[in-house]
Amino acid sequence: MEVARLRSFTKASQTLFISQSAISKQIKALEHFYKTALFERHGNSISLTQAGQLLYTKLTDVWQVQQQLHQELRLLNDTFFPPTKLAIGGSTTISLYVLPPVLSAYLQAYPQVQINVLNRNSANIRQALLDHEIDLGIVEGLNPVNTLTYTPFMTDEVVAVCSANSPLKDRRLAVRDLPDIPVALRESGSGTLRAVENALGQWGIHLASLAIRIRLGGTEALKNFVLADTCLAFLPKRAIQKELVRGELIHVPIEDVTIHRTFSFIQRKGTENNALVNTFIRFMERHYALRE
Repeated sequence: MEVARLRSFTKASQTLFISQSAISKQIKALEHFYKTALFERHGNSISLTQAGQLLYTKLTDVWQVQQQLHQELRLLNDTFFPPTKLAIGGSTTISLYVLPPVLSAYLQAYPQVQINVLNRNSANIRQALLDHEIDLGIVEGLNPVNTLTYTPFMTDEVVAVCSANSPLKDRRLAVRDLPDIPVALRESGSGTLRAVENALGQWGIHLASLAIRIRLGGTEALKNFVLADTCLAFLPKRAIQKELVRGELIHVPIEDVTIHRTFSFIQRKGTENNALVNTFIRFMERHYALRE
């Protein structure tokens, strides 16, 4: 099912934590049992044969029945904890700075659950959810997709910063100053970038008018670049708290500009009653309600 879902032996081996050769052996055994090929190989890619698609469809139906059975048995017997898997996709800030402590506490409470976390920017997480690669996404902003549902989770602040070696460290900027200041930004599809774009756009400042020095994929890459450079960057406050306290990064205020963003849980429509996912959502909400 994982090979069929991901259309990749390599990706399936990564999500299942078993070797690619073991997966190939299992597929060959299935093809021998059904006396037909289940996959067509096209160089580095694969596709399902007609028989493979039929088998995958039927197994998906069986899996859904099994999940429903487990949920109903759980209601009858709260000591029933079947081994199960949960795939979560989080945008960079969520994956690096929000999820880890929650996952540690969650796995202590639910040791039977095997969790796989996908760390991508917000746009890629939405696509992974639509492609059924994950069961739950947590992303910045509300970028509505008709086939997804959004549930607000928490808010975060994005701030302008520079390194302690930058001539900007003692300045207080006005919005009109920004086009003349070298900046480092996140890549297209980033929720952080969208929040910055929306905030500056309210003042008539478009990203195209900025002196963009570099674009970097990922919060950590952007943070490490700014630490070694003298330009300005916009980073989530949660991601740079230690650097701010140590004085390695300096907050550069921009008059009248505040950048806040909302993180939301996203699910495919029709899966909102998934008990495993909803239990995890409630666990996260309680965890951060206590922390905040």
